[in-house]
Amino acid sequence: MSKFLIDTDVMIWHLRGKKETKDLLKSLQKAGVPMCSPISIIEVQVGVKPGEEEFTNEFLESLNVCNMNREIANKAAEYLTAYREKGITLQILDAIIAATCVVRDLILVTYHDRHYPMPEIRVYPIIPFDFLPKNMK
Repeated sequence: MSKFLIDTDVMIWHLRGKKETKDLLKSLQKAGVPMCSPISIIEVQVGVKPGEEEFTNEFLESLNVCNMNREIANKAAEYLTAYREKGITLQILDAIIAATCVVRDLILVTYHDRHYPMPEIRVYPIIPFDFLPKNMK
C-alpha cells in the first residue's frame, strides 16, 4: 500500500496530460499504487467533459481509495472548528482530505499546500512549474 495520498489538483493535471505531473505520479508508483480520497473522485468526476469519461474512469479505477470513517469525520470537524476560531475558513473538502492524511498516516501530494495549514500534515515537496495559472498557485 502506498504512503501517498494524491490531491484533486494533481489528479486533474495528470488527466490534462501535464508531463511534470505524469512523471511525478510514475515516480510515486514505486512506493505502491497512490491513494486518493473519495472526495477527490467526486471533484474530478464533476469536471469530466464529454469524451473524457473513459480515460478519466480508467485513471480513477487505478487508484486505491481511502474510505471515510467516523475518525476521519471527527478530525475534519476538529480542523474546521479550530481554524474557524482563529478566523481562518477551511473548505470542508480540504479538511476531510487533511484528516484522511493524518488518520491514515499518509503524505499529501498537492500543488495547493496553502490549503492545508495544519502543522501535522506531511506534504510531498513538489516544485511548482510554470504552467500553473496564478489563481492555481
